[in-house]
Amino acid sequence: MARIIDIHPSDPQPRRIAEVVATIRGGGLVAYPTDSSYAFGCHIGDKRAMDRIRRIRRTDKKHNFTLVCSDLSEISLYARFDNWAYRLMKSMTPGPYTFILQATREVPKRLQNPRRRTIGLRVPDHPIVHAMLDALGEPIMSSTLTLPGDDRPLTTAAEIEERIGHQIELIIDGGPTGIEPTSVIDLSGGSVEILRVGRGDVSSLR
Repeated sequence: MARIIDIHPSDPQPRRIAEVVATIRGGGLVAYPTDSSYAFGCHIGDKRAMDRIRRIRRTDKKHNFTLVCSDLSEISLYARFDNWAYRLMKSMTPGPYTFILQATREVPKRLQNPRRRTIGLRVPDHPIVHAMLDALGEPIMSSTLTLPGDDRPLTTAAEIEERIGHQIELIIDGGPTGIEPTSVIDLSGGSVEILRVGRGDVSSLR
């Protein structure tokens, strides 16, 4: 059964963050709150963890994972983009947006879209996530915590424990989150394409 760790949503306790990071580095699968909804998190490129997420969500190998980064400078290590795309992302981060960009060689091929060689990246606006990233020192591989048959992500630690507590190692209880996933914006083709309208406002991009 998953451990539940209470972490203050605006002032995360370093010792508890260290427990989360140790779980991720040890190959564990965690559920954590973001500025949109709860998400799965694991170590970047951990094939076993990726396969576990796919089994829980019942998705195939075409399922896109997201790299959750601390800032835009970190994104530049994993994706290629032009100046106009950088300016757009700078105006929208941190926030509830996932950007689809061309992946660099730093991104393991199993994380990329198999046909387009793209990767989803985002910079959330949530103190717990930033504390996790600072302690980990690299991005978190992530996927929205939406389960088969559900039309919205899970939003509380208690709900996650009840549904999948026997399938993951750790759940962060940082309070309830929203019910909408991120807005997904594709910047990989030289223009702006909105793939999903979620919590983030995209009205100015239409």
